Amino acid sequence: MFARVGGVGSAAAIGAALENRIFYSCDFCSRPPHPVELLLNIVMGGAAGLAVIVVALELYRSKVARPHLSNDVPMGNNAPSMTGRGIGEGDDNTNLTEEFAKLIGPKKFSYEELMIATGAFANDRILGIGGFGIVYEGHVGNACTRVAIKVINPDSHQGIKEYISEVKSLSQLRHRNLVQLIGYYHKANKFILVYEYIGGGSLEDHLFKGRSLLTWEMRYNIVLGLASALHYLHNQCDQCVIHRDIKSSNTMLDEKFVAKLGDFGLARLVDHARGRKATQVIGTLGYVAPEYHQTGEASMESDIYSFGVVLLEIVCGRRVLDSELAEEGPGLVQWVWKHYGCRSWRGRWRRNFLRAVDKRLGKDFDKRQAEFLMIVGLWCAHPDARYRPSIEEAIAVLNLKAEPPKLPSKMPSFNI
Repeated sequence: MFARVGGVGSAAAIGAALENRIFYSCDFCSRPPHPVELLLNIVMGGAAGLAVIVVALELYRSKVARPHLSNDVPMGNNAPSMTGRGIGEGDDNTNLTEEFAKLIGPKKFSYEELMIATGAFANDRILGIGGFGIVYEGHVGNACTRVAIKVINPDSHQGIKEYISEVKSLSQLRHRNLVQLIGYYHKANKFILVYEYIGGGSLEDHLFKGRSLLTWEMRYNIVLGLASALHYLHNQCDQCVIHRDIKSSNTMLDEKFVAKLGDFGLARLVDHARGRKATQVIGTLGYVAPEYHQTGEASMESDIYSFGVVLLEIVCGRRVLDSELAEEGPGLVQWVWKHYGCRSWRGRWRRNFLRAVDKRLGKDFDKRQAEFLMIVGLWCAHPDARYRPSIEEAIAVLNLKAEPPKLPSKMPSFNI
């Protein structure tokens, strides 16, 4: 009789044919094995052991060689890649990660944090959809802080460039009238920006999309807030920040209707002494200064032009390109300038000029403020950049601390 005591190593994997040949105990009546049988057992056991070692080594080698794939971000050849000061080579965007690590202010979020913040990017969290991506509402910091999370479209090369520009620009900026960048995330083909949540919608929503009628006091304070933001960008930062895309849809309003300029995807940093930057013309039709459109050279003056256009939209309640104004001129600036030019005598001129004020306000506005604001708007939107004011000069008139300039009765033509 034989009773099984146990086996050694990987005996169970070798096969049932060898199972009865592995260390059995025996009673004193058992016969000793035949020499041929003993030799056969030794040879077969050695071969089986060698086979096990070879298989184990092969499995180990394949495991080590297999690349690690992240579960949160799809990897592949379609991941966007840029060179130079943009995105680094490879899926990990190493150069960009190292560059952003030097920035002070915005937090680098994990993808898991943003998934939790947006309910896995649920459709009912969508705040808006644009050409460069989707904006979601979310909560971060143990759900204590409400934020807006912008997911860049991975197929948009321009959107990814704007992601880089926004992180670099906004990380250096702190001002009451600027949208604050809270954090960012990037890996492979995912690029995400996290902003403070601005609950009042955009200036465009209130002026043109019926969200709510802005009172004159609100409008006046919005103008002063935008002017303050522009003064900060042009004069109070280490480098002059040229925004390049100031418009009503990029001006956000909080619950108290405080203006906050956002969307710094097109912004450029230049030395104060230089004050201008040769670049590709990117902006919005109607807000782009004529010389910038012609030369591709963005400047503080081109930002001032855009500010002037927005100022006129705020006072008049009309879009810069309004189909109702088509018979009187190609745009809002020309239309307001036409009202300004009717000056047969002072009283009648003022009444005619003030007819350009948003009719929805009725008589509920300050006439002197409205007059000064529209003149500053035309001054800033002067076709010739040499005759535009600095933001400091504009602010002095907006605050009624200086008299407005006397502009030509007819809108000047543009000349380079």
